[in-house]
Amino acid sequence: MKEPALVVMAAGMGSRFGGLKQIEPVGKNGEIIMDFSIFDARKAGFKKVICVIKKEMESDFKQIIGDRISKNVELVYAYQEIDDLPEGYKVPEGRAKPWGTGHAILACRDLIDGPFAVINADDYYGKNAFKLIYDFLINTEDDDYYRYAMVGYILENTLTDHGHVARGVCTTDENGYLKTIHERTRIEKRDGLIQYTEDGSHWVTLPDKSIVSMNLWGFTPSIMEELKAAFPAFLDEALKNNPEKAEFYIPEVVNNLIKSKKALVKVLESKDRWYGVTYREDKDKIVEAITKMQEEGIYPDNLSIV
Repeated sequence: MKEPALVVMAAGMGSRFGGLKQIEPVGKNGEIIMDFSIFDARKAGFKKVICVIKKEMESDFKQIIGDRISKNVELVYAYQEIDDLPEGYKVPEGRAKPWGTGHAILACRDLIDGPFAVINADDYYGKNAFKLIYDFLINTEDDDYYRYAMVGYILENTLTDHGHVARGVCTTDENGYLKTIHERTRIEKRDGLIQYTEDGSHWVTLPDKSIVSMNLWGFTPSIMEELKAAFPAFLDEALKNNPEKAEFYIPEVVNNLIKSKKALVKVLESKDRWYGVTYREDKDKIVEAITKMQEEGIYPDNLSIV
């Protein structure tokens, strides 16, 4: 079994936040969210990190975090570019953003030859989450099924008071395997309820304790071939119906693999609280939480020490 790698999806520019939210300091010593994720990942056992970025942000990214963390882990870069498309396809007029999380993983296709975990750069997942996913990856191989995993969080613990969020809402079977996952792109608190809408006119209530994906996945290399196979079909649909904004989501590909009985996805429920910075107003909350953990000794002053 090859050592698992950690893929960090950092190509998003944080349009709702208003800038490069991936490199905003949240710790008392100027640390960013990714510093804590890399620290927790290293403690769990990860030794290789692949950062997925846009080529134009490479200089800033390396200066603020890459050059620092490369002293403690093997760090390589993958570039998610809008024109990285299968042969015969081209970027539609008006398209400005890359093609989503599935496309981000495909950007790593030449760098991955073993199991790997995937995270968002701007989410705080907690220590237990990285331990859960690492232990799964080093103890699991594909057999008659692809053997994947995701770390699940309680929906009510992942919301913001400042707008809507996108979450993969999950259902599981009695053995803790994922049955379905549906990407809901507009979930928000409304009149004491948690609700989502597809078009803004009709709202559906979700249970507070629903399990949701925060894009902390564990995959074997088999996912790459499945993503390659699914991407052209996605593009055919996207270029016809929503060429400027459609996104190739990981949950949709996983959902189809479950339906076709090709994959079993274990849901690993984390006891950690998730924190994120979707909107600028969210920053104070995570700064307060991180500072408290540093003061309590959960994190050392020098995160390079493991």
